[in-house]
Amino acid sequence: MPRTGLTSDEIVAEAAQLSDEIGYEALTMGLLAERLRMRAPSLYKHVDNLADLQHRIATLAMTELGDELRDAMQGKAELEALSALLTATRAYVTAHPGRYTATVGAEFAGPDDPLFVAGARVIDSIAAVLRGYGIRDDETDHAIRAMRCTVHGFATLLAANAFQWNADPEESFGWMIQFIDRGLRASSAPVARTGRAKTR
Repeated sequence: MPRTGLTSDEIVAEAAQLSDEIGYEALTMGLLAERLRMRAPSLYKHVDNLADLQHRIATLAMTELGDELRDAMQGKAELEALSALLTATRAYVTAHPGRYTATVGAEFAGPDDPLFVAGARVIDSIAAVLRGYGIRDDETDHAIRAMRCTVHGFATLLAANAFQWNADPEESFGWMIQFIDRGLRASSAPVARTGRAKTR
């Protein structure tokens, strides 16, 4: 029996779940309509097209990730905050690989775009960790990108079951956290142009 009375948010949530199951690239309006037991044209009462649906999935994913980071990092600083940030991000990516993929390279229409707002919240969480380490303002953007690249690479490889050699991925993840922690501490240390620590 066809499903009726669905809201736009419910349709986007179902699309996100479907993309987690079959892969983001495989998601189509036809498959979503089949999943919802409704005719494909009926979907266009809720979303403009596939691109609009993908944008909404990305917004949902960024919003969910922001919530996860907020809860995980609350009351933590430095290594504890770093570990919480990376662990929560990895958990989200591996649990929701399809909808997370929607966020990669997703463009926003402007500062009022919900995707921009949700994405800025995630970036702010990363920046908060970096401030706790004393990273300089002129290095924050670089540090944020380095952090995103590192956890993105680990999490997406883990989700794809790409770690198949003997070393335990959990041990590697812990090593990575310690490695980043040492790097952030070293980067925040006051260093003179000669490479020596400044003295007063």
